[in-house]
Amino acid sequence: MKNIMNQKGFTLIEMLIVLLIISVLILITVPNLTKHNDTVDEKGCEAYKKIVSSQVQLYKLENQEFPTIDQLVDSAYIEQSSCPNGSPLSINKTTGEVTEVSEPSSGN
Repeated sequence: MKNIMNQKGFTLIEMLIVLLIISVLILITVPNLTKHNDTVDEKGCEAYKKIVSSQVQLYKLENQEFPTIDQLVDSAYIEQSSCPNGSPLSINKTTGEVTEVSEPSSGN
């Protein structure tokens, strides 16, 4: 009996306190991760628009006209016609400006 009392270990209260601390840390970090994910998507789209814009200029040099986004994809200048966040891109046929197309909001 004396041998059992000398053993070291965690009590139930100590384990609950540790679990509480871990839970609080998780509650703090998860929302911050999702905020950073949105920022990464926005910056990724801006970077992709710059890449598409340079490919538009290259296409114009070779074909003497501004392409549509589908012509760039079909001619293998770019791999996809949308940003990494899924927003579609559009090219102005007059100026060659690359813009992100905003989806129309659905009114209920």
